[in-house]
Amino acid sequence: MRIATWNVNSITARLPRLLAWLESTGTDVLCLQEAKVAAEQFPSDQLRELGYEVAVNATGRWNGVAVISRVGLEDVVRGLPGDPGYEGVEEPRAVSATCGPVRVWSVYVPNGREVAHPHYAYKLGWFEALKAAVAADAAGSRPFAVLGDFNVAPTDDDVYDLAAFEGLTHVTPAERAALAALREAGLTDVVPRPLKYDHPYTYWDYRQLCFPKNRGMRIDLVYGNDPFAQAVKDAYVDREERKGKGASDHAPVVVDLEV
Repeated sequence: MRIATWNVNSITARLPRLLAWLESTGTDVLCLQEAKVAAEQFPSDQLRELGYEVAVNATGRWNGVAVISRVGLEDVVRGLPGDPGYEGVEEPRAVSATCGPVRVWSVYVPNGREVAHPHYAYKLGWFEALKAAVAADAAGSRPFAVLGDFNVAPTDDDVYDLAAFEGLTHVTPAERAALAALREAGLTDVVPRPLKYDHPYTYWDYRQLCFPKNRGMRIDLVYGNDPFAQAVKDAYVDREERKGKGASDHAPVVVDLEV
């Protein structure tokens, strides 16, 4: 069984690449982030033609997540229970579903913007709500994983140059502590192998030739419970999909399971 997570940075802009990628890779379940469309504009018909069912949580603008599955789609939950909301609004940043033998969450963790910004406090509160929401599944006997764009680099090695991020979000002790607390719920960081270079970055800014120079970050993560982690046979960053015209600034992270 092949499961992947991918921040596509607009499904409208990335649709031809997405459809071709699904066909070429044989992915069974895709957790998708930053759809940037309303649910009614999501290309569900095109995906159904490829044999996929779709669960979407999206309202347009900058967010939006989905689970795309060709192995079944049941018990869908849209939204994060206990979501603290930002400025009184719950943003569409989470959706979960059972896909065959595995249950997954697709999450797009708030960016945080700046350490002194209210969005940063929202980010930390959102992590607390996520931990509470996944605790039961994380402790269960069924393979379970939270996949998505976590907007946090777990370690210093997960950024190309720590000095470049001094004073910025994504690397602060509080954000990393929130990730550690999530792991303490019973989840393991399934670290993928890189297809090139020595570290599996998943995001490269469009600016300043960051991708050709490999100035990246590992912020797209797969956190699985013990049954999930034990079933992993391979995991890798599909760096090739970050190449070329019209690519997202994130690469897919792919996990192969024997379940």
